[in-house]
Amino acid sequence: VLLSRQFATKKAKGKGQSQAKVNIKASLVEDIINLEETSEDMQAVVEALKEDFSRNLSVRTSPGALDHIVVMTKEGKFPLNQLGQISQKSPQLLVVNMTSFPESTAAAMKAIRESGMNLNPEVDGTIIRVPIPKVTREHRESLAKLAKQSTNKSKEALRRVRSKSMNQVKKFKSKVSEDTIWLLEKQIQQMADSAAAEMDKLLAAKTKELLG
Repeated sequence: VLLSRQFATKKAKGKGQSQAKVNIKASLVEDIINLEETSEDMQAVVEALKEDFSRNLSVRTSPGALDHIVVMTKEGKFPLNQLGQISQKSPQLLVVNMTSFPESTAAAMKAIRESGMNLNPEVDGTIIRVPIPKVTREHRESLAKLAKQSTNKSKEALRRVRSKSMNQVKKFKSKVSEDTIWLLEKQIQQMADSAAAEMDKLLAAKTKELLG
C-alpha cells in the first residue's frame, strides 16, 4: 500500500488558517480520478455564471444584450441575432429587423418580452421596436435578486460536480488506503469551496454594480 504522503503534501498551518491545505499531485491519482477535469468542470460553472451576469444582468441595454435571447421557432431554438438584424436607433430604442425570417417575428416578440430584461417590444410588420426603459430603483433591485438566484443555481450545479467526484473516489475505498481517500475528498471539497468563494465575489461585485 502506498503511503499517503506519496500522493499529497500538506501545507503547514499558518496564522489565521483553520485547517491545512491539501495539494495532491494529479498524476499520482489519475487511476482514481481526473482532478484536472474536476477543476475544469467546476471552473466552467463559474464561467457560465460570469457570462450570465454580463449578458443578462446589466442596467445598460445595448444591441448585444438581445443577441442571445433564445427564440422558439417551428424549426427549433435559435438565438435572436441569427434570425433578425439588431441595431440601436437611439439610447432609448433598439430595433430588430426580421425581414430575413418574417415567419419568426411573433416568436421573437414573445422571446424578447419573456427574456426577464423588463422589455416591452412593439411590432410593425417585420420590424420589432424595443424601447429601453429608464432604469428605476425597482428594476435595479429586481436585477440584484436575479443575480442572487443565478448564483444559487450555479452553486447547485457546483455541488453536483463535487458529488459526482466524491462518488468516483468512493468507488476505490477497497483498493487504496483510507488516508488517500480522505485526502482526495478533502482536495475536492477545497476545490469546490474555492469555486463557491469566487461566485460570492462575482455576486458581490454585480450587486454593487446594480445597486450602487
